Amino acid sequence: MSSILLAESGSTKTDWCLLAKGKKPVHFKTAGINPHLQRADDITALLQNELQWNPKKHHADKIVYYGAGAGNEQKQKELAGILKKHFGIKTIEVQGDMLAAARALCGEKKGIVSILGTGSNCCYYNGKRIAEQKPSLGYIAGDEGSGNYLGKRVLQYYAYKTFDTELQMAFEQLYGSDLYAIITRLYSEPFPNRYLASFVQLLAQNRGHYMVENIIEDCLNDFFHHHILKYRQSWKLPLYFTGAVAYEFKDVIHALCEQYELEAGEIEKSPIEGLMQYHKALL
Repeated sequence: MSSILLAESGSTKTDWCLLAKGKKPVHFKTAGINPHLQRADDITALLQNELQWNPKKHHADKIVYYGAGAGNEQKQKELAGILKKHFGIKTIEVQGDMLAAARALCGEKKGIVSILGTGSNCCYYNGKRIAEQKPSLGYIAGDEGSGNYLGKRVLQYYAYKTFDTELQMAFEQLYGSDLYAIITRLYSEPFPNRYLASFVQLLAQNRGHYMVENIIEDCLNDFFHHHILKYRQSWKLPLYFTGAVAYEFKDVIHALCEQYELEAGEIEKSPIEGLMQYHKALL
């Protein structure tokens, strides 16, 4: 095996990287892929329209794909079929985004690994495989601490006029004041989780305001309470995090780790660099 097309996909974006022995990695980006939210033909259209892959110029012996919504065997088979048909490459490995985070952050070390991006998830990784993982209820019933979860709280605070005048105005400058249009978009357009996650921008731009800090701390604490603290290994092993939300609010994560007397490990915005190192060693 001399070349691998590596993909790491969340619900919002996908990082692609062509790894080949003795050559510099070639990077690509597309929108996110989630087989729970997209049909097969939608995913195929995305690959055709957004991925700048030229079979005359690029070659891979194998595709290794990690993605949101790809944690079960049925979805893995569906995605493998789509990728095989699109690329014409026979050797396909499809894994969930949780294993991507674990391999990228821990390598061969043990740890509690969490994803806090558009969605959220958590597992105990024993250095070789995911040894324990609680079920994910997704963006409607779960995703505590995620961009979707935080964004929902922001929208609620605006709509219910919980925000003070300063934050009401800040919201309207970013997203407009037409609440009916916002609700219509939320319930009629695809990817409501991405749309809700876009409201996190208000939090990032208004750090220091007590309401903003309360939302961030409360939502991340929900993730600790419902997920991290349910693993008995949390008090023995480092906690690793990846995802845009984890990276943006890492100061709050460190504070919560200190509060619960837990050890904070690395916090990375994306697992792609760690995955590149992991798979380079296998070439």
